[in-house]
Amino acid sequence: MNRNFLYRFFLIAIALLSLFASSAQAQINRPIRPPIGSGTPPIYDAQGRVVPTTPSQNRAGGDSLKHRDNTDDSITIYFRYFDSTRIRHLDSSINDFTRRYPIPAQFVTLGNLGTAARSLLFNPNLKPGFDPGFHAFDIYRFKVEDTRFFQTTRPFTELGYMLGSQAEQMINIIHTQNIKPNFNMALQYRLINSPGLFQNQNTSLNSYRVNGNYQSRNKRYSVYGVFLSNKFLASENGGIQRDTLLNDSRFTNRFVIPTRLSGDSNLLRNPFNTKVTTGNVYNETVFFLRHQYDVGQSDSLIVNDSTVVRLFYPRIRFQHSLTVTGQQFEFRDLFLGTNKALDYLRYFGTPIFNDTVTFRDKYRIINNDFSIISFPEKNNLNQFLKAGAGYEFINATFDYARRKYHNIYVAGEYRNRTRNQKWDLEAIGKLYLNGLNNGDYSAQASLKREISKKLGYLELGFQNVNRSPSFLFRQETTFPTTVSGSYNKENITKLSGSLNNDALRFSLTGEYYLVSNYMYFDNFFSPAQTGTLFNILHVSAKKQLKLTRVLNLFSEIHFQQAVGNPPLNLPLIYTNNRISFDGVYYKNMHYSIGLELRYNTPYKADNYSPFIGQFFYQNQYTISNRPEVTGFFNFRIKRFSAFIRAENLNTFGTNTGSPGFTKHNYNAPFYPDRGFWFRLGVWWTFIN
Repeated sequence: MNRNFLYRFFLIAIALLSLFASSAQAQINRPIRPPIGSGTPPIYDAQGRVVPTTPSQNRAGGDSLKHRDNTDDSITIYFRYFDSTRIRHLDSSINDFTRRYPIPAQFVTLGNLGTAARSLLFNPNLKPGFDPGFHAFDIYRFKVEDTRFFQTTRPFTELGYMLGSQAEQMINIIHTQNIKPNFNMALQYRLINSPGLFQNQNTSLNSYRVNGNYQSRNKRYSVYGVFLSNKFLASENGGIQRDTLLNDSRFTNRFVIPTRLSGDSNLLRNPFNTKVTTGNVYNETVFFLRHQYDVGQSDSLIVNDSTVVRLFYPRIRFQHSLTVTGQQFEFRDLFLGTNKALDYLRYFGTPIFNDTVTFRDKYRIINNDFSIISFPEKNNLNQFLKAGAGYEFINATFDYARRKYHNIYVAGEYRNRTRNQKWDLEAIGKLYLNGLNNGDYSAQASLKREISKKLGYLELGFQNVNRSPSFLFRQETTFPTTVSGSYNKENITKLSGSLNNDALRFSLTGEYYLVSNYMYFDNFFSPAQTGTLFNILHVSAKKQLKLTRVLNLFSEIHFQQAVGNPPLNLPLIYTNNRISFDGVYYKNMHYSIGLELRYNTPYKADNYSPFIGQFFYQNQYTISNRPEVTGFFNFRIKRFSAFIRAENLNTFGTNTGSPGFTKHNYNAPFYPDRGFWFRLGVWWTFIN
């Protein structure tokens, strides 16, 4: 990304701010919820106002003296996630920064925003079928599965900008509006750009998504569309050459510490330089289209003498989904250093014979899915039975050849959230009958039940997945994996249970995994597979305590233990805590000020291979970190929110001979985390 692009972008942003600020006179009121168990949202007229559907709402009739309708100049907005029937509303809370930050609290990175990340908790791949195998950047990706399909009575825009130390920045824009009452469009764009604290770890991540949904006037035909793109550029430095360099007074400027890849390629930070000389370049585009036709019962609702609202209750739905995905994964090392070959041999144990190193895999995937859905009860669209089948075509391009594969699968699903909201049942199955992933399957079931108002909800779950190893474990890949022979299918069984109490603000969760034929990497290039069964127990608890009227404590703690001597190292305990003063200042300023503390017990953390973009098992290097401490001050005034953070206060020390934030934590061997880091983020919503 060059200076001209950023200049044009900020001019557009300023113009948008001026435009929306001049027209944003409305206020966001509490969204109007649909009747419980109806399975249908509110009905709006052509001006976006809620159409009354009950006698009490109709009572005023055409009386000119009736009370003013609050929805005349307010917004009602809600959304559903892709493939979900549950109505959700926007979250305006300010006490949890991770709700607006792409990295979840339980994830750690290689020391910079936008670099490879992994979870501190056991998080296996539970999806059968074709998988390229590159997941180190998944938390930054826009995906079809997390797409939000909106309905709104007014155009809604949210502009977000975050600025961090060392010229780190993140831009996030969301806009949605109903073109017509039955046609909504949404746009989301996110830019992450961070030069980093250490050299050659600069990142530039661009993602955008356009989606929409349309329903015909007779409510029989609906169409949903998503187009998204992710372009990730992440430089790789291979880690610092020696840990002792962090205690050397010559390197108080961490950017001049020599690293294992491209050791001295760029001794100047430049936030506008997004070129990757040594690192990973991932590109992904996805086009998704789903359209469906319903057969059912038509009805109408007489609102008043001049208004009649058409209703439709689907009983049978015919559904077709088309997904076209293009993916390209590339590692490049174009650095021409005098010690390059020696560094490869010394630090990574592999010789190189060319001045430049490049590995690239490219995939084009076309998936057609056909389904029939039955709704047993006309007034409850949250109960349905679905049966379908699909055909998947995969065109893989490597440096030396091109390969074509296919998959044929069948799938079924049953869901039922009862109208009294006490029971929630779900059962989903998928089986690959023929093709590249023949024999893969996934079966899962969950049952949720309200025990009582005092105890809350109990949820039980079961899942069993039998999946082929990812394509990176196959000999066809261009990437330098030392594959010998073939591997058996992974099989993972997950048993889970949770108790959630919203009134008392606590939850208890337990997960038990049975894993066989586990696939992993045991060095920079070599895949391996376990031949024995092992199990993992994960228990967690979350609780919000109101210590005083304004003082709150948010705590979560996780305990996990692996049994059976697997090639897997996990911290025994991970905890995340937040203590804050929360209140309202001068009636309209909501604030939250306090401290966050995150800690995990010492363990042998996974190492990282930049050449294949994978975290891998190691059993020699133990990481023992200080608790991570962050101070924050967040506030919201009407539709404007700000987040001010001072992170990694725990890194203060005198290890370089003078006081400073130089006592770094580690997330992987030879990958120190950042020192003190300041962040300022602002989010502003506009209603036209």
